[in-house]
Amino acid sequence: MKFTLSWLKDHLETDATLDQILEALTDLGLEVEEVDDPAKRLGAFRIARIIEALPHPDADRLRLCRVEVLDEGRTSEVQVVCGAPNARTGLVGVFAPVGTHIPGTGVDLKPGVIRGQASNGMMCSERELELSDDHEGIIDLPADAPLGVRYIDYAGLNDPMIYIKVTPNRPDALGVRGIARDLAARGLGRLKPLPVAAVAGQFDSPLSVSIDPALKEKGCPLFMGRTIRGVRNGPSPAWLQQRLRAIGLRPISALVDITNFFTFALNRPLHVFDLARVQGDVLRIHPARGGEEILALDGKTYVLAPGMMAISDAAGVESIAGIMGGEHSGCTDDTVDVFLESAYWDPITIAATGRALKVNSDARYRFERGVDPAFTGDGLELATQMILDLCGGTPSHVVADGSVPDTSRSYAFDPGAMARLVGMDVPVQTQRETLAALGFRLEGDQAFPPSWRPDIQGAADLVEEVARIASLTRLEGAPLPRPAGVPAPILTPMQKRERMARRTLAALGFHECITYSFIDAQAAALFGGGDNAVQLENPISSEMTHLRPDLLPGLLQAAARNQARGFMDMALFELGPVFSGGEPGEQALHATGLIVGHAGLRDPHGTRRPVDLFDARADAEAVLAALGAPARLQIDRAAPGWFHPGRAGRLTLGPKKALAWFGEVHPRILRAFGIKGGAVAFTLHPAELPQPRAASATRTALELSDLQAVERDFAFVLDAGTEAQAVVNAALGADKALIESVRVFDEFAGERAEAQMGAGRKSLAITVRLQPREKTLTEAEIEAVCARIVEKVAKATAGILRR
Repeated sequence: MKFTLSWLKDHLETDATLDQILEALTDLGLEVEEVDDPAKRLGAFRIARIIEALPHPDADRLRLCRVEVLDEGRTSEVQVVCGAPNARTGLVGVFAPVGTHIPGTGVDLKPGVIRGQASNGMMCSERELELSDDHEGIIDLPADAPLGVRYIDYAGLNDPMIYIKVTPNRPDALGVRGIARDLAARGLGRLKPLPVAAVAGQFDSPLSVSIDPALKEKGCPLFMGRTIRGVRNGPSPAWLQQRLRAIGLRPISALVDITNFFTFALNRPLHVFDLARVQGDVLRIHPARGGEEILALDGKTYVLAPGMMAISDAAGVESIAGIMGGEHSGCTDDTVDVFLESAYWDPITIAATGRALKVNSDARYRFERGVDPAFTGDGLELATQMILDLCGGTPSHVVADGSVPDTSRSYAFDPGAMARLVGMDVPVQTQRETLAALGFRLEGDQAFPPSWRPDIQGAADLVEEVARIASLTRLEGAPLPRPAGVPAPILTPMQKRERMARRTLAALGFHECITYSFIDAQAAALFGGGDNAVQLENPISSEMTHLRPDLLPGLLQAAARNQARGFMDMALFELGPVFSGGEPGEQALHATGLIVGHAGLRDPHGTRRPVDLFDARADAEAVLAALGAPARLQIDRAAPGWFHPGRAGRLTLGPKKALAWFGEVHPRILRAFGIKGGAVAFTLHPAELPQPRAASATRTALELSDLQAVERDFAFVLDAGTEAQAVVNAALGADKALIESVRVFDEFAGERAEAQMGAGRKSLAITVRLQPREKTLTEAEIEAVCARIVEKVAKATAGILRR
C-alpha cells in the first residue's frame, strides 16, 4: 500500500514528524517497506536564471550560459554548457550545482570541460529529475519564480511517499483513511471527519441493474450505480495526477483517475462505464455460462469459466466482476455519458476467479481481502460529487439491486484478558477508548466490531487490538520459573527425527495411523515380503501371519475401511518399523504417507482435482527438508514394484543412498485392497539421512547474498521422449557454485509442436537462477555460464537451443 504524507494528512490532523509516523506505522503492525523522500533526492535542485546564453564557439548545438544562482542569500554566477534547444537569455529554470546526484541519469555532477569550455553544474530537464519522460528541453519556469528556492518546494513535490506492507487480515489498511485511523488511535493526531452528502438525482437512470438470484446470497449481495450525463473527460487536475504518480500510477483521464483515487484513499474500488457503448437498458450481474470472452482494460483477452461472475449488457460481457472492466465500455476522451458503479463482491469468489484467470488488479487485491460493505453507497455518493466537481455533468437517481450484507456481531469485552493473554497492564478506560477510536461500538461488556474489520472474529482479537495500539514494545520480560541445574538431553538424534517427521506430516494435513506390524501373506507378497523368514510361529489371527515389509499395506487397509464408511478423500501417515527378515539388523524405520481421492473440497470454483504424484513428491520433500536433508536431491525412476511404472520416482543422495520413494500406487495394488479411485504415496527412510557433522543446539545462520541474482530463460528442442529431469540436471551441472535453481516452466509438445520442429520433437523451457556470492556478475560472465548451460544440455540430451 502506497500513499504520500500529504494524502495521509487529508485524513489525519497531526503535527507528528515523518520519522514519528514511520516508527508508529511499523509498531502498529503496518510495516514500512520503503520511503521515497523527495527532499533527500531532489533537495539540491534550486531555481536559477540564465543571465546570458551565447553560442558555443566550437559546437553548433551547444550554448554557453551564465547562470545566476542564489543560495542562502548569496548571489553567484557560474558557467554552464547547455545543449537544450530552449536555453536562452532570461530563462528561469532548475539548476543542479557541482556534486549533485542526477536521479534521471545516475550521474554525480563534477566540474567539466566541454569542447574547451568549463561547465560547472547543469540546467535540468524533467526527465533528469524523474518527473516525466520529457527531455526535449530544460525546465522553463515563469519569470517571477523565486530564485534560490528549492524546486521541490516551489513545485509542491516535497511530499514523501510511504510504502507499507499490509498483512492479508487488515483490508481496512488498504485505504489511506484506515491507516490514518490507526495513527489517530495511537495518539499521533485526530481523525478528520468524512462528511457524506447524498447527491440529489435529476432524472431516472436509463440504465438499471439486476443481480442474478443465484448470486445475491453470496457472490454479489449489493450492486449500485447511477448515470451522469454531460461529463467532460479531459486530463485530471494537476494535484490528482501528482498524487497518483507519487504512488506509481499513470494518470489516464479524469474519470479513471477518480476511481483510482477512491481505491487508494478510501479502499473503495469503483468502475465507470461509457454509457454510449452499453447495449440495452440493464446491466446484469450473473454467473458465466462458460466460454464467454472479454477484452479487458489491460489489453488481454480472457475466457470465463462456468460460475465466474460477470457484468453483461444486452450484447455480452462488459466486465469481469470485481476484478477488471472491459475495453469495449471503457471511458475515452470522447465519453459524454457514464454509468458509475459501486458494488460489494464476495471475497472468496473474487479470489478464485482472479487466480484462475491469472489477472491482478487493485480492485481484485481489495475485494478478495474484504472491503467495507456498509461504505458501498457512501463511496458512490462521494465519487459522484468528485465527478461533478471535476468533470461536470448531471446525475441521475441511484439504481440498486440487493442489500448491504449484515456484518453485525459482538464479542465479550473482558478488560482482565489483557493481562492474562498479553501480559500488559492497560487501564480499563484506556482499553475502551482505544476500541472506540478504532471504530468499535461498546455496549456494556459487549464490543461490536465495525463493518470494515472482517478480521475481528473473537474476544481475543479485541485484546490484540488494544495491545497493538498500546504498543507491544511496552512488554516487560519476566523469566519463567526453572528447576535448578541444566537438564540433560534425553532424546537420541533418531528420536528427534521421528518427532520432527510426525509434526511435519501433521502440519501438512495428514492424520496419523498406528497399525499392526503383522499382515497376511498375500498382502506381504504384494510388497516384496511374505517369505518364511518373517512368518510368525504363533500368529494371533489368520490375517496377521507375517511381519510387514512396508507400512503401505496397513495404510491401504485403513483407507479402504474409511471409504466403506463414506470418507472418500483422506491423507494418512504412519511412522514405524518394517522388516526384511527375522534377525537383528533386518528392521528399518520408515515414514509413509498415503493420499487418496481428491485435493480440496467440492466447491463452485472448480478447484477440486485428483491427487497426483507431484502431491506425493512435494510432501516427501517437505518432510525431508524438515529432517535436514540437502536442498538438492537427485531423482530417478527406481521405485518399487508397488508403484505405478512411469509415474513414480526415488529421491536419492546418490545411486546407493535412497532417501524416499514417491508416486502413484499401482492399480493392481489398489484393486487388491479395494481402494476406489486413485491414490499416491511416499515412503521416507529417516535413518539414511546423514547426521550433521557438528552438533549444535541452535540452527545454523541463514546465508543470504546481498548481490543481485540473475535469471535467464532457455528453450530447448528435444526428442519427445527426453525427460525434463535430464535437462534440469544437465543445467544444474553447468556451474554448481553459481546456479542456485533450475525450474521447468513450459513444455510445447504434440502435433502443433511437431509441425514446427519435426516429428518426435518437443520444446522444453527452463528458467535458471544465478546467485553470485562474491561479486556482481558481469554480462560476459553471465553469457559464459549460459553458454555452458547450452553445452551441458546439448551433451546430455542432444537438445538444441530453440531460436
